[in-house]
Amino acid sequence: MNKIADSIVINIGSLVTPRPHVGLVRGKKMDDILELNDAFVAMRNGIILAVGTGDYTIHQGADTKLIDAGGRLVGPGLVDSHTHLVHYGSREHEFEKKLRGVPYLKILEAGGGILSSVKMTQDASERQLYRQSRHSLDIMLKHGVTTVEGKSGYGLFAESELKQLRVQKKLNETHPVDIVSTYLGAHALPVEYRDRRQKFLDHVVETMETVKKEDLAAFVDIFCEKGVFTVEESRFVLESAKKLGFGLKIHADEIEALGGVELACELGAASADHLMVITDSGIEALKKHDTVANILPSTSFNLNSDYAPARKMIEADLAVAVSSDYNPGSSPSENFLFTLNIAAIHLKMSPAEILNAATINAAHALKKGTQIGAIATGYDADLVIYDAKNWPYVLYHFAINHVKDVIKKGRLVVENQTIIEEV
Repeated sequence: MNKIADSIVINIGSLVTPRPHVGLVRGKKMDDILELNDAFVAMRNGIILAVGTGDYTIHQGADTKLIDAGGRLVGPGLVDSHTHLVHYGSREHEFEKKLRGVPYLKILEAGGGILSSVKMTQDASERQLYRQSRHSLDIMLKHGVTTVEGKSGYGLFAESELKQLRVQKKLNETHPVDIVSTYLGAHALPVEYRDRRQKFLDHVVETMETVKKEDLAAFVDIFCEKGVFTVEESRFVLESAKKLGFGLKIHADEIEALGGVELACELGAASADHLMVITDSGIEALKKHDTVANILPSTSFNLNSDYAPARKMIEADLAVAVSSDYNPGSSPSENFLFTLNIAAIHLKMSPAEILNAATINAAHALKKGTQIGAIATGYDADLVIYDAKNWPYVLYHFAINHVKDVIKKGRLVVENQTIIEEV
């Protein structure tokens, strides 16, 4: 094996990473990370060749590029494993209603909420969707996100859902951030189908077949919630997706617990997401399965609602991930670092727990836990250089961007908070 690197990050003051090759990180083990001082990371062909301390010159050749971290903190590229990336427009016109305490389901019943974004997305061109979503991806990248999951769901009907997914596929091909796509056709029930629920679900499954044929998504998701889709409706959609070879995800236990978490575990879903009102039954199910508990604290912060019980989950030995839920309604922010600040301050998660939740466990929620989410030999060379001395400082000094540089698959793509290279 050639041990000469294409590039080496040197002079790393503190390197922090989940411990690699251990699978999902559960419970008390989430409070354990590896920290190296005076470290280096050698990279070759976009993959990490070696990680160590002290002398790096064994991996240095005549053409090896040296990237000086300047004694700063280096961590793995962040993995945001639940977003609604591709949509059009915004919903600030609903902001005042939320401030007055109008419940989300009331806004939805009046044609707002998801349905408002659906109308704007349906009316937008692919060019408009691409430009808005690319701008969001740029912001995410500059905040240290190197892999993101992106859901459709603001089209509902086949033409618009496929439009979203095709735009997302193009973004994945033209932007440094890797995008894992999820088909969320069952995000809401269109007004036209309120008296024909099964007909709409049949439409979702039919569209799913086209999604599979065109290789537009790796996962299928559904919003299992009171006033949206029932557990049995969710079962119908997810079992259909499983037969077609999709990975599974579910929006569950956000407002009311219907049994969506238990269904996710039964069907082997990669993650169950939201979980603000998860029950003891749901926690017990997650404890017995490898379904990741994917919690979204920015949504609770913005809606001024209950937070997912992260401490209870961790104490029950669950594998917890943290994601932004970036979307135009309940979490309109691409600043993933702020999501992590909220996880520390409001969910009382430790810095080590948060690092595991936002990297390796989030990677497992995307079925990529052996490829991304850690700084280790054989993993993708996705690194973040922070203008900070240690990881706790990033979480303590909240609501600003501590990211200086970002390396994606061995290439410097952000330097001094400026994107310098694109695919």
